[in-house]
Amino acid sequence: MLQAAFDNPGLMIVATGLAVGAAAALIGPFLILRRNSMLSDAISHSIVFGIVVVWLLTGQVSGPVQIMGAALTGVLTVFLTEALARSGRVKDDAAIGLVFPALFAAGVLLINLYARDVHIDVHAVLLGEIGFVWIDTMAVAGFQVPRSLVWMSAVTAVNAAFVTIFWKELKLATFDPVLAQAFGLMPRALFYGLLFLTSGTAVAAFDSVGAILFIAFVIVPPSAAYLLTDRLAHMVLLGVAISALSTVSGYLLAVEWDVSIGGMMALMTGVCLVAAFLFGPRQGLIAGLRRRARQALENESRALVVHLMTHERGEERHVENVAQALRTHLGWTPARARAVLARSLGQGLVLRDGEALRLTEKGRTEAEALLEPWKRGG
Repeated sequence: MLQAAFDNPGLMIVATGLAVGAAAALIGPFLILRRNSMLSDAISHSIVFGIVVVWLLTGQVSGPVQIMGAALTGVLTVFLTEALARSGRVKDDAAIGLVFPALFAAGVLLINLYARDVHIDVHAVLLGEIGFVWIDTMAVAGFQVPRSLVWMSAVTAVNAAFVTIFWKELKLATFDPVLAQAFGLMPRALFYGLLFLTSGTAVAAFDSVGAILFIAFVIVPPSAAYLLTDRLAHMVLLGVAISALSTVSGYLLAVEWDVSIGGMMALMTGVCLVAAFLFGPRQGLIAGLRRRARQALENESRALVVHLMTHERGEERHVENVAQALRTHLGWTPARARAVLARSLGQGLVLRDGEALRLTEKGRTEAEALLEPWKRGG
């Protein structure tokens, strides 16, 4: 039965996508919070150089040696980028733009010179083809398991172990590296460890899903999670969940519409991001519009109690402190006047007697508090 599951193409495609998404989403939040998310793009391109060099030295295009060796190229990318930035001659973003194209170009050149007849192709590295992961298998405990699933599962386990073991250190180093340094936690070492895992994940993913889908998984789901929560632990878990949702829904839609599986998975991460941007409970666009609408209504309720208190002792109160004045004197639309009045009545700030309006004790207290700064200023 287990071998039948490993022989199921659809199941293996989804399982591999889940492993890639989880591995990427585990480390993505730390890159985003440190504002280093685009380093994943630089690393995913520069590892082409490392992949070719490792193949030239060992003859291997996959496996732990390839992952470890090529992952060092990602660390080299960051080291060279920081070295350029520290020189003071270029800024951080320009340094990234100088380093990774140079390493990527060097990798492409080496492929064309020495790897023309080898299964190392720039198109495959960048785009991959997750739909074929079930074809290339290896023996594991007597079962034939897709090679990509094996290595991606291993990388996911390593990433999960790293994040779990160094959770407190990563959290402190991410939000306050100076304090982490004062505590002797070596935030730079943690950062380079995180980037090494990012590089290793990119190398493991390149043969199955390609660098582009890896970038989508490492940036977009954590970004969507960032819009949904303010807690780091929840952000990591939500990132993994969004990656899983994008993988499953992307596969089902790709099969239904007969389009690229990897492309549809990447597209679904974008759909999830847009949904979080629109409907996020705290930072979503709709929630923000509602907060601004509530704030405007609160401000207008304050304006109402001040207006009523200003005119409640004068002869003009019969003209000013009536519902009609909200439209004619304060310039509110009928709908706005009704909304402000309904809120003020519901908050116990005013009382209504026909058209006449008067303050409650609560409303008078709030009006006095609002007018106090002006009285002191006067």
